[in-house]
Amino acid sequence: MASKVIQALYNDDDILMSAVKRVRDAHHHIDEVYTPFPVHGLDKAMGLAPTRIAITSFLYGCVGLTVAIAMMNFIMIDDWPQNIGGKPSFSFIENSPAFIPIMFEMTVFFAAHLMVITFYMRSKLWPFKEAENPDVRTTDDHFMMEIVLNNNEEELTKLLVDTGAVEVKVSEKH
Repeated sequence: MASKVIQALYNDDDILMSAVKRVRDAHHHIDEVYTPFPVHGLDKAMGLAPTRIAITSFLYGCVGLTVAIAMMNFIMIDDWPQNIGGKPSFSFIENSPAFIPIMFEMTVFFAAHLMVITFYMRSKLWPFKEAENPDVRTTDDHFMMEIVLNNNEEELTKLLVDTGAVEVKVSEKH
């Protein structure tokens, strides 16, 4: 199902930020903003909810720590205990100081890799996915704000031109 969107192109990030604030103050819903580089504070200006990637990172780290403890306990204590440098191999607690680097590395490994996978899944960035960028200039030096139209094309066009848009166009989004 296609919907009509209005796209406003800006040539400066400060102008874009003030335009986003004015559009939000006028109670219009900004669908997407395309920028060639991260713009500090744009997510708050758009009214986006804070990310929960830190919570998932902590949970993935806990999974990594659990896997590391279970793996080391099975390998070094249960399955094939070895006397390395005179260290006792009867219990996990007695050997835990030697296992700390492995536990740390597995925690970081799981947190980092699972966060990347989660980010790609959440962003729907699959291998060989076609780019969804509506204007190639937004990868170089322009910024684009995209707003869904609800029978308010003239009003929204005037507002966007007043905010400093260099170009305003209406198009179909699939």
